[in-house]
Amino acid sequence: MTRRDAPLRVLNVVGARPNFVKIASLMKAYAATDAIEPTLVHTGQHYDQALSDVFFRDLAIPEPDVNLGVGSGSHAVQTAEIMTAFEEVVVERPPDAVLVVGDVNSTIACGLVAAKLGIPVVHVEAGLRSRDRSMPEEINRILTDALSDLLFCTEQAGVDNLAREGVDPGKVFLVGNVMADTLLTHRERAEDSSVLERLDLDAEGYGVLTLHRPSNVEDPFVLRGIVDAIAAVQRALPLVIPIHPRLEAALVWAGLEGRLPPMAGVRATPPLGYLDFLKLMANAKVVLTDSGGIQEETTILGVPCLTLRDNTERPVTVETGTNQLVGSDPERILAAFEDVLANPPGGAIPPLWDGNSAERIVERLVEML
Repeated sequence: MTRRDAPLRVLNVVGARPNFVKIASLMKAYAATDAIEPTLVHTGQHYDQALSDVFFRDLAIPEPDVNLGVGSGSHAVQTAEIMTAFEEVVVERPPDAVLVVGDVNSTIACGLVAAKLGIPVVHVEAGLRSRDRSMPEEINRILTDALSDLLFCTEQAGVDNLAREGVDPGKVFLVGNVMADTLLTHRERAEDSSVLERLDLDAEGYGVLTLHRPSNVEDPFVLRGIVDAIAAVQRALPLVIPIHPRLEAALVWAGLEGRLPPMAGVRATPPLGYLDFLKLMANAKVVLTDSGGIQEETTILGVPCLTLRDNTERPVTVETGTNQLVGSDPERILAAFEDVLANPPGGAIPPLWDGNSAERIVERLVEML
């Protein structure tokens, strides 16, 4: 390609909490080079302060250059509104590339707009597959990868998945995990958090649970079973549960809103900021979750993780890390929990999860674009 004097103009898209963690290390890497001129676009998919603003503060992410302010809605409505608003941004600020991260509606919406306008699409966290197309995120991953021009993978499974799907290997790069970059950068700061004192907790004297996947919270039978498992777990170990808005609504809908707070061992909290939650995870005895990102973070931290799903798009966390899949059956959850307390698993940090992934991505962007 022809050498150019002007910096590359890259539109970077974020929309939801997991995106913020990933974009933080990329924005830091951009600041260390004059070869890229980044523009940060926040779609507003996560729009309240607890789910958005506090992460920007905790992670020192620059104020977005553009905030589309889309807000909530059905998948179709939200995706369509993001596309309409983002197209205007792209037309007004023509970029050399659009970079999207993860697998949320903002990812596929903005990637699709860019592809239709003939602008190269860069996907960070490409190739992950759960093989479960009932997950909206799986559809977003598959489609985003299909239209991307550069695909940056966090683990070898992502590279292998893309090869099986016929993606040109010349577009695919194993670079490591930008989420690991962010965690390693902020781990020391997180230790200054007072969250344990505020919740009256001792290090390794509690567990953490997060729950938000539709398959777990939108089926009252499944949710009731998980709440039964929580009841048993909290009798053996205090359990901190940051209540995601989707979980809060589901508990009400299933008639279970009065069950969690009265449990003596449960500390229900609002959604927490990044530093507070990192401190909470790092000092937990065990984490129970249905979140993809938390499977990765606990692997980096060496904290046992029980994933309340039958599949994962991040297999390296099971193969190498401290994660195990336990599904949503309450008896299976409880058996796994008891086993973890008696026999904490060992684990290792996956290859290239070393804190330098964002730098590898920026170097490759400059080279390829």
